[in-house]
Formats: sequence, structure tokens, C-alpha cells
Amino acid sequence: MIKYPRIDKRLLCPLIAFFLFGCSNSDLAKKPVTIPNAAMEGDTTAKAAPAAAAPAQVATTLDTALYNKSLKHMVHDSVSARWPVKTAYPTAGAILPMNRIIAYYGNFYSKGMGILGELPEDEMLAKLKGEVKKWEAADPATPVVPAIHYICITAQGQPGQAGKYRMRMPFTQIDKALEIAKKINAIVFLDVQIGWSTVQEEVSTLEQYLKLPNVHLGVDPEFSMKVQKRPGTIIGTLDAADINWITGYLAKLAKENNLPPKVLVIHRFTRGMVTNYKQIVTRPEVQIVMHMDGWGFPAKKVSSYQIAEQTEPVQFTGFKLFYKNDIKTPPWKTIMTPEQVLKLYPMPVYIQYQ
Repeated sequence: MIKYPRIDKRLLCPLIAFFLFGCSNSDLAKKPVTIPNAAMEGDTTAKAAPAAAAPAQVATTLDTALYNKSLKHMVHDSVSARWPVKTAYPTAGAILPMNRIIAYYGNFYSKGMGILGELPEDEMLAKLKGEVKKWEAADPATPVVPAIHYICITAQGQPGQAGKYRMRMPFTQIDKALEIAKKINAIVFLDVQIGWSTVQEEVSTLEQYLKLPNVHLGVDPEFSMKVQKRPGTIIGTLDAADINWITGYLAKLAKENNLPPKVLVIHRFTRGMVTNYKQIVTRPEVQIVMHMDGWGFPAKKVSSYQIAEQTEPVQFTGFKLFYKNDIKTPPWKTIMTPEQVLKLYPMPVYIQYQ
């Protein structure tokens, strides 16, 4: 049983501003999120995991012909020395690359961290479904899976009671993400910003949720402060050893609980955020997405993608679109369209909106 510390309103200072290539935390401690009093009384231990919104039909075998065809489509039918990455086939029920995931990102306590907390629930879901339709129209060959990508552990500008510059959200908020996702048959990503803690300590707190077939994981190296600087003052890092521990952990859960492969999203907008990438181990039970989450005008975003994702292949790629920050630089007035993003090589199979 995991006991979370009492939440201090003053310490829940989400990361709300993003600079050209990713998350800028100059405002880290300026806009604290208000936590309802009910969430502050006693510990926030979840009593039981909610019922899983399992797929109507769970595949028992992998269609390898479709998998191979989808990989070729991902690289515009133009195979190169780097792409697609040669790995073992995933276990049955794999989402990627036969599907594309379209995710909405954020934290329910904050309007500044992403679209999840910015709009009322019904309006947000309607908007997400609208984006899904756009991607289905832009690439009819690739079905779309909607997703709720919830930041459940946020980096902080202050050390907090644990002295680790991170704040764990109450499990009630994770339950809320699951309930919202169920309304549109979406999957859920739980996102972790480590602060001064470790992936081992933080990811393991989510085990009861990661045992569900529709729950996946995101980890943000930017806020993994191995040199123990305050989050937001420098860009943090994860090493291949960290990622290998995570995938080993997820693979074990998948095997023990007869789950389809877990999707692991690693945020990355510079090469330095992930060290020793060639040592990252791929596993049939986990599908790794290296996700370009920087903002800026299209040429800058494309350049970041090519530098951080295309030239250092791991398995699959993702691409982030910001409703507000991507249009801050004149004369850009709209975010990149699905058609524009699909021109990237390889085509991202995970798209995140903030």
C-alpha cells in the first residue's frame, strides 16, 4: 500500500510555460494550482484500482503481415538504414504501428499545463474527437486511438515535504482520467516528472494502474534532475539505463498480468535529454515512443524532430502540437496540420496536443 504525503497547496506549482524547443519553467513557482480541501485531508492512497475499460476484443495473435505493412507505411514505403528500426515482433494486442494515438495532455488542477485542465470535460472530449476525425481523414490507412495523457506526478519549484521537487497527484485524479477516457473508449497515459526522485521510486507507485490493459506510461527527462538543480533551471536527463529499467518493469507487469504491450512515451526535444540511446533495449512487451515535445514555428519543430528523433532511432516517434505556444511567433497563426506532420520521416505514430 502506497501512502502519499499530505498535499501542500503552496508546493503544487505546475510547469506551465514552454520555450522554443520544449518546457520553459521560468514561471515554475508563479501560478500554483488550487487543490480541493478534500484532497488534502489524510493520505491519498487509492483503496482499489478501478475497473479496466478493456478493449471489446483482445487479440490473441499478432498479424505480422499487417505489422510489416504498417511499418513500411510509417516510412512512406521508403526503407532506410535507420528506419524502420529492426526489433522483435511485439506481443499480441500491440497498438503500434497499426494505429496512431492522438492524445490530449495536461493536469486537471491546472489550466496552464495543457488542454485537459483548460476546458470543461464535455467540451474537451468533443474537441479531441474532432482532432481524431482530422487524422483519420489525413491518413485513412492508419486507424486512430484517442488517449488521455494525464500528468500524475509534476515537477515542482520547491522541494516539498519529501525534498524531491515533485508532487504526486491524488489517485482520485487518476481515477478521473480513467473515467473520462472510458466515455470515448480512449486509452490513458500516466505521465511522470521525476524531479530529484528516481524512475524506480516514482513509476512503481503507479503499479496498480499500470496493471490495467488500457493504461500506459509517459516519462519526461527534462525534469529528471540528476545533478539536483531546481527543475526548470536546466534541462534534465534520462539515461538508457533508466529507460531499460522502466521497460523491464513494464514488461514484467505485462507478462504477469497477460497484458497487451505497454506504450512508453519518452519526451525528448534535444539529443542530450536521453544519453546512450544506442543502449536502449527494445522488448516485445513494450513499445517505445521518442516524443518530440518542443514548441515553435514549423521549421523549428521539424528541425528538432530531425535532430532528436529521426537521427537517433529507438523504435517509434511522437510529435507534439501546442494550441497556444506554436503560434506565438509571427506570422504563424495556426498550428501544423495533420497533413504537414505526416510528411515527417518517419511518420509519428503518437501525436500529443497541449
